Amino acid sequence: MTPALQVGLALFCLGLATVLLRGRLLAMLLGLELMIAGVTVILTYQAGIFGDPGGLAAVVLVIAVAAAEAVVGLCLILRLHHGGRSGESGSLAELRE
Repeated sequence: MTPALQVGLALFCLGLATVLLRGRLLAMLLGLELMIAGVTVILTYQAGIFGDPGGLAAVVLVIAVAAAEAVVGLCLILRLHHGGRSGESGSLAELRE
């Protein structure tokens, strides 16, 4: 396994562990960003190996979607904070219904 694939897999696994093990919404959002970064590293490596410009375009699209997701997630977390709610995922019971 190449170093680029190892780094991408490590980032994805760290992000997945953060999302599953942390209860704070901000930590979960950061874990999701780590997972996206891992996928981006692997996609960039594969597109470079095969010389695929479509793969590199997909990487740019993934980065744009990740940036939009981070903005929306941070806005929601700030809205909860200003509303007097905690940043714990367990306190959001109404989202489960």
